[in-house]
Amino acid sequence: MANAKLLPLVSDEFQLNDEERAQLLPKGKQKTIANRVYWALSYLGRAGLLTRVGRGVYEASERGRQVLQQPPDRITINFLRQFPEFRSLRPNDRYADATSDKSVITESAVVDAIATPDERIAAAKAEMDVALREEMLRLVLERPPEFFERLVVQLLQAMGYGDSNADAGLNLGRSGDGGVDGVIKEDRLGLDLIYIQAKRYTDAAVPPAQIQAFAGALNMQRANKGVFITTTRFSVAARQAASQMHGMRIVLIDGDELTRLMLTHDVGVRRDQEIVLKKIDLDFFEQDEVS
Repeated sequence: MANAKLLPLVSDEFQLNDEERAQLLPKGKQKTIANRVYWALSYLGRAGLLTRVGRGVYEASERGRQVLQQPPDRITINFLRQFPEFRSLRPNDRYADATSDKSVITESAVVDAIATPDERIAAAKAEMDVALREEMLRLVLERPPEFFERLVVQLLQAMGYGDSNADAGLNLGRSGDGGVDGVIKEDRLGLDLIYIQAKRYTDAAVPPAQIQAFAGALNMQRANKGVFITTTRFSVAARQAASQMHGMRIVLIDGDELTRLMLTHDVGVRRDQEIVLKKIDLDFFEQDEVS
């Protein structure tokens, strides 16, 4: 069966809705269902249950037809491990055999067993990113308040606000600043300014009074755009206060979003290593002649 025809059939079989059919992998370049089907075909082929008879076309092998005579309820990784060819593909699976005590199977082992290699790579990266962001936040809290104020301006510049000139992002953050910690040009021409409030807290949530005070400071500056950044979180009332400011737009960035943006825009981090993943070039192998 051709792979293109298989995708809608599998989606229908598992009763996927439109959102699930359109879901992309974390890299955003391939649909999750297409990736799952690709690896399912690969695993079934490695176990000797499928034979590839053409580009994107597969049929059940003799072994596969024998399995279909008494089909299991589900074909899982554990089921495929009965075939030696498949065990050689995944010799270090932590998922227990069907005869072992299921009480010792950890959740992470089950996830590893059912996830595709692409999903395991994405999960490993996500785990490393979480640890990295926690360490970034710890280091921010160890630095003096002035460092945090400079950091948020640098982050906004890295996100494309301002320009490369020294006055693209100006740190205020001193006595008589009118209740704001910084200001940055919204664009390279400086047609509008965005005012910044940076509050470095360790545990307390930002209350609504802080949002209202920032709004008052914006009024004093005759400004209608502001960004309030904190290392902790905003209370529900604070978020409601920000959303109810008439004629004024205040964007709230909590500690979790702050470190995510820092990681995305390479602020406070540097590249350590890169892994290049490659795939088969089917056009190359299906040429009549290779010169």
